[in-house]
This record gives sequence, C-alpha cells and structure tokens, in this order.
Amino acid sequence: MSMERLDKILASQNLGSRRDAGAMIRRGVVAVNGSVVRKADYKVDTQSDEVTVNGEPLNFREFLYLMMNKPAGVLSASRDTRARTVVDLLPPEQRRRGLFPAGRLDRDTEGLLIITDDGAFAHRMLAPKSHVYKLYEAVLARPVVPEDIAAFENGVELKDRTCLPARLEVLEDGERPLVRVQIREGKFHQVKRMFLARGNEVLKLKRVQIGGLKLDEKLAPGAARELDKCERSAIFSQSSLSNIH
Repeated sequence: MSMERLDKILASQNLGSRRDAGAMIRRGVVAVNGSVVRKADYKVDTQSDEVTVNGEPLNFREFLYLMMNKPAGVLSASRDTRARTVVDLLPPEQRRRGLFPAGRLDRDTEGLLIITDDGAFAHRMLAPKSHVYKLYEAVLARPVVPEDIAAFENGVELKDRTCLPARLEVLEDGERPLVRVQIREGKFHQVKRMFLARGNEVLKLKRVQIGGLKLDEKLAPGAARELDKCERSAIFSQSSLSNIH
C-alpha cells in the first residue's frame, strides 16, 4: 500500500502546482471512491483508491517513462535558459514535474532517449554493473581499417583513460562509411572521442538501441511516446556485446 497526499497526487499528474491542486480540492471537484474530498492533505492509497476530477477518473501513474526520438540541435536536459531542451519538446499531455533525460545525448546526436521521473530506474539503466549496452549508428569521415575494429574490442586508449571493450561493425563501406558501434559506457563525447583516437571523425551519430529496446521507427524526430512494462523490461534484457543486432 502506498499512501500519498491528494494534492501531491494531482500535482504529479500534470494538473497544476500543489497550490492549484489545493484550490481544486477546496472547490469540491475532486472525489475519492465517489465521495467529495475537500482536504488537500487527505491520504489516498495509490494502489486501490479511485480519484476523479470533475467526474473524470484520474489515471494515476507514479512514474512516467517516455521514449523520444531526439533530434539534433536540442539539449539533453530538463531545462536551460539559453537553449531548447528535450523536455521542452514534450506536448502538454506528456509533461509533468520532475522529468529528466536518463542519460545524455550530445546536442548534435540524434535517436533513442529515455525521459522519466523515476530516479531509481535511470540509475539502474546507467550503472555499468547493469551491463546495459547502447547501440549507435555513425557516419564517418574516413574508412574503417581492421586495426580500428581490434582497438574497439580491446578498449580504445584515450588521453585520460582506457574505454571498456566495445564493438565496431561496418554496415556500408566507402569514403563515408556507415558503422554500428556498441558500448556499455556513456562518457562525455565517448563515441566521437574513440574515433578521434583512431584518427577518424564522426560526421553524424544516432543512438538506435538501449539494451533490448530499439528506437521506434514510427517516431518522428522530436516526438515521444510512453513505454509499456515489457519495453521497460527489454532495456535490461541484453547483457552481451554479441546479443544486439
């Protein structure tokens, strides 16, 4: 059983601030199990009680989990006074207090991004011990040589550290090859720095998979949708470099 204040529940479901929620309650438009409640601090069992607002059932969700197809040029942040963020892209019906991107993509990087307000979920997803691999597709400035693939497998040497073993696969060869990169870490500019250390340059980068969860190809850049329970579990279902294709 999980007991929460009624005003806190309303505010968490994108119905305004705690003050706004309190005003709604005092107006008598909020009911719990069919009975009007006028006290903001009334405790509600989030697992079994039914809350209605103006007669409409409140679909209470303790946490929200969104998959976004992040476009280039947008910050992976909750808020920024100087630039547009991924949270700014969400329509009103998907916004709520406390949302943040679980892990970051560089400003010019596109693709799969998880936005949530569940800190424990995000920590588990990002923790190295969880072995959640991330899969990227990249367009490079120069062709890949066999030594590059071996270096990724052994752990690319950077100036400040050695990366964990990764997987590099050429999808389309040529002067501007398309490659697939699989890493477990998510350090700042990591994929770009790995290729720079090998004398190459990333021209375009897109994340297409996290663990066993693939980017929904139907999502337009900047669009987001909720993840169901199976999709959330899929994130943790792959733990091997050879398991993601």
